[in-house]
Amino acid sequence: MTFEAVLRSATASPFDQDALDRLAKEALNAGEEEQAIPVLQRALARAPTARLWQWKGLLERAIEHHQQALDSLGKAAEIDPTDISIAHGLARVTMEAGLDARPLYRRARQLAPQNGQILIGLTAAMAAMGESEQAASKLQAGVEGSPMWLEGHKHLGQMLATLGRADEATASLERALERMPTSAPLWETLLNLQLRRGAYETLNDIVDRAEKAGVESPELRIYRGIYASELDPGTYPTALFDSAPPEIDAVLGPWRIRHLLRVGAVEAALPLIDRELARDASGHLWAYASTAWRLAGDPRSDWLEGDDRLVSVIDLSDSLPPIDQLAATLRSLHIAKGEYLDQSVRGGTQTDGPLFSRIDPVIRQLRSAIVGAVERHIAQLPPTDPAHPTLRRRRDRRVRFSGSWSVRLR
Repeated sequence: MTFEAVLRSATASPFDQDALDRLAKEALNAGEEEQAIPVLQRALARAPTARLWQWKGLLERAIEHHQQALDSLGKAAEIDPTDISIAHGLARVTMEAGLDARPLYRRARQLAPQNGQILIGLTAAMAAMGESEQAASKLQAGVEGSPMWLEGHKHLGQMLATLGRADEATASLERALERMPTSAPLWETLLNLQLRRGAYETLNDIVDRAEKAGVESPELRIYRGIYASELDPGTYPTALFDSAPPEIDAVLGPWRIRHLLRVGAVEAALPLIDRELARDASGHLWAYASTAWRLAGDPRSDWLEGDDRLVSVIDLSDSLPPIDQLAATLRSLHIAKGEYLDQSVRGGTQTDGPLFSRIDPVIRQLRSAIVGAVERHIAQLPPTDPAHPTLRRRRDRRVRFSGSWSVRLR
């Protein structure tokens, strides 16, 4: 059923809880939150239930109206203080808004003491309020008590890195493997964490250790291929280019392209790029296509990047808050001591969480300035092109941010 059909059904039955549930879910999936919120608002005027307030809050969060989302989720929590999904949602939105969410996360943990996502949220909220070391200790205790809690190991490694202790990022996994040396998921999580760190030189040794311990996971072959992609000087290293099952072949495809570009075999990379784009024309592949087509003199390079309107330079000066006030606000958010494992910052720090979800007026003004610039850029783009990674996107919706952060370099 299309969103329009779901909207008509909910509008025709404005007090049917099932119809309103379907509307809210479909609105989130389709990016049509703004059409659904008024329908929920009218229903709330007559039947202010916890579930309707929760849906309204989730829709408001999706469009980064966090002050309204806080109000809606707060009302939901007042009506039903025992609902774990409401309690967790209110805590998460409070932290995203830049407020102290520790009490709310502790309340949510009382309702669901074994919920790992809530523990991760609590430790993030603690870190945001300057309790990073205590947060790391709490997360450490969590993974020691549940050594197969893979998500906990990942978040602990990231937290230790931002504390300037990146050399300890994999320590909890190594301790878990001492207890369960034949656990393939633990070995794969260790490999993935090292991959996120860019520690390619460790991958082969880890696979050797896993196989020596008796692990026979086909996933291990992926990491041997990635090791070859980054470090093998040959043009076609066996670990990377041997035939593989379809699921592994799909994972290694981009790494093969990356390797061929690294060793200068541009012409050999071109057919692989065509194949991978036909299989998955997602964002990162276009970067490789751009490089290869430009180096090879392929006319598609001009199609992809040649139009000057694809890039705009926009002066934000007149719409920004006072620069000294903005600088002070951003500096106050840089509480980390080290770099994220999987981000590009070197010699500096990066803020945690979605920056533009914060309800601080200075941040809201900054966000508004950037939204205006993006809207002006979109308005002058070339015509739509369904094959082009930038020009194929629809342009009739509000500007959204898939991520937002501040970087401060030393």
